[in-house]
Amino acid sequence: MIRALLALVVALPALAAGPYPIKEAGSRCRTGPGTSFSVVKQYALGRMVTLVCQTEGENINGNTIWDKTTEGCFVSDYLVKTGTNDYVAPRCNSSPNPPSGKPCALLNAAGIALVKEFEGFVPSPAPDPIGLPTVGYGHLCETKGCGEVRYKFPLTQATASQLLNDDLPRYTTCLGEMLGSGVTLNDNQWAALTSWVYNLGCGQTKSSTAIRRINAGENPTTVVEQEFPKWVYAGGQKFSGLVRRRDAEIALCKKPSSKQAYPKCT
Repeated sequence: MIRALLALVVALPALAAGPYPIKEAGSRCRTGPGTSFSVVKQYALGRMVTLVCQTEGENINGNTIWDKTTEGCFVSDYLVKTGTNDYVAPRCNSSPNPPSGKPCALLNAAGIALVKEFEGFVPSPAPDPIGLPTVGYGHLCETKGCGEVRYKFPLTQATASQLLNDDLPRYTTCLGEMLGSGVTLNDNQWAALTSWVYNLGCGQTKSSTAIRRINAGENPTTVVEQEFPKWVYAGGQKFSGLVRRRDAEIALCKKPSSKQAYPKCT
């Protein structure tokens, strides 16, 4: 019995990996691999964490790996200095289910890049082309001076990316709530629709013909290709930037992918 226990103790370190230092102060460790999951705790800069296993999750600055620490929560691998963007620990047997009633709030790298390109980087609150105060990558200020933003102004591209990751689950969640139970989307279709919702807001898109047609069973790519060109106006004016954005969203939506993003994570 004692020999068996000693063998188990010796084997445990080989199953884990690390410890590795946390790269950013206030790094959040969550109940699952994405920013839509609840925060369990925050790690200080330089805090050493040991990884039990790793799994795929929400894309954070180009890294889709999330690390499960010995505290039982998940932190983006982007925030852990492992020395690589590849796996350094065993894969987790399974990922936690997304929050009840909500789709996975994931956006692939192509979707993140598209949103960033067309929103543009704004380090401090400033009016957008139609006069709405925004900051970062399209964050619409909710209070005077964007006081709700927890990051210091002027933002860096890194903190603007974190703000975008904070914001996106609001839009992916409302998109999922708009869609009927029979709808299936790959990650490129999901990213294109999310970019559209992020740009226009949940209210306008919820009542749109595009959503109605998708829910009626029409091919989502065909619907996007036909309906998105209608959404190029802001403040009653046609904007060339919106024309280019809709074209880019259509192109992304049409790009084949075998990875399903809605109604479940893969």
